[in-house]
Amino acid sequence: MQIERPYALFLGDAPDQLAAKTAGGIATWRPEWCVGQIRLPDCKADLGLADMTVAEAAAKGAKTLIVGVANRGGVIGGAWLKTILEAMDLGMDVAAGLHQRLADVPEIKAHADKLGRQLFDVRHPTQEFAVASGKPRTGKRLLAVGTDCSVGKMYTALAIEKEMKAQGMKVDFRATGQTGIFIAGSGVSVDAVVADFISGAVEWLSPANDPDHWDIVEGQGSLFHASYAGVSLGLIHGAQADALVLCHDPVRDHMRGLPEYQLPDIKSCMDLNLVHARLVNPEVRFVGICLNTSAMKPEAAATMKAELSKAFGLPCVDPLKDGVAPIVAELAKI
Repeated sequence: MQIERPYALFLGDAPDQLAAKTAGGIATWRPEWCVGQIRLPDCKADLGLADMTVAEAAAKGAKTLIVGVANRGGVIGGAWLKTILEAMDLGMDVAAGLHQRLADVPEIKAHADKLGRQLFDVRHPTQEFAVASGKPRTGKRLLAVGTDCSVGKMYTALAIEKEMKAQGMKVDFRATGQTGIFIAGSGVSVDAVVADFISGAVEWLSPANDPDHWDIVEGQGSLFHASYAGVSLGLIHGAQADALVLCHDPVRDHMRGLPEYQLPDIKSCMDLNLVHARLVNPEVRFVGICLNTSAMKPEAAATMKAELSKAFGLPCVDPLKDGVAPIVAELAKI
């Protein structure tokens, strides 16, 4: 799969910033690949990139329109169709990471075939995977887990990979979701893998390696989220992690999309993740806590980080504001 760059990031009619997290991740970690953002009139998300029309994006040299917005159920919104078709008219391929395939929308498929454009459905794996074996394998692995979905697991993993590379360590980011695949250039969107094969897919994604090599595995969902816990559990068993890092949004008052479910406390979340992770690696341990403090006042954020660090004896940071060097120092001890 070779998706041509640069990208035009389509935010569609995203109702909030989190709904455009795919585009947001690309803009944060690969800004040099992005010519700008395309938004429909009622879009509530803004990546801080130049707003432009499809024609302006094409004039800037965009090769691929990335559908960087997700809705509940991951379907291609009817209001998006005009933009997608226009992008193909102006020479762009189209890529998306939704549950619904671009190629399954008749108008999009017919237009792509007519114009010779490529459609990339990165959420949908193109190969088959074996059932997981659970056998120990060489190399080291870290998995990001969370109290909820959309709490910064991918950002944390990418920040750790970046810091480790800066320190000259052997490391690779292993993408398990659509945004990560756009950023890494490869990976497996595990939530589209048949349930029996999720752990096997993660074993394939993070295979045996040099003893001092680290795979930083992007986490998905949460063991406490009624909608996505199954994917989270498959990731935990397949990653066979030596280290876990917990990601948490301190200002969220319920599970995303499930108002009737409250977030777990951090200790309960860590304990349950360890119970399941020890099935395949009895020596696994937590090496840090990462918070998204973007909605907190600096003083409150500093107090919370200090309190959590003291309570758990682990570094507690906001990856984007503080960096993750203290967590990497913990990894160096393993």
